[in-house]
Amino acid sequence: MTTNSKQYFWNNIQKYWIIFAILFFASCAKKESLTTASFKTDSGWGYTIAYKEKVLIKQSIIPVISNAKSFETEDEALKVANLVKQKLQQNLSPTVTKNELILLKIKL
Repeated sequence: MTTNSKQYFWNNIQKYWIIFAILFFASCAKKESLTTASFKTDSGWGYTIAYKEKVLIKQSIIPVISNAKSFETEDEALKVANLVKQKLQQNLSPTVTKNELILLKIKL
């Protein structure tokens, strides 16, 4: 291989590497995340989890407990919403256990 062809080869490698790096970081930056929001119910609070403005989960009552009861405070609803969001981001089941509600200090 001549010096010119080696230089041409390495210049092309550098160009492709730069293009790859730009595309890779641009795709990471555009990654849309899940959003949580609270809403008022007749008897308390609930939450929604959305992706690209499309609601995936709308929870108006406390999950797992036997009676249909809303969260007492907005803070409680958002605590559970953030737990479910975290599970979804980790590709885990979004189900919530009674023990998790107790650890989050949700009034049952």
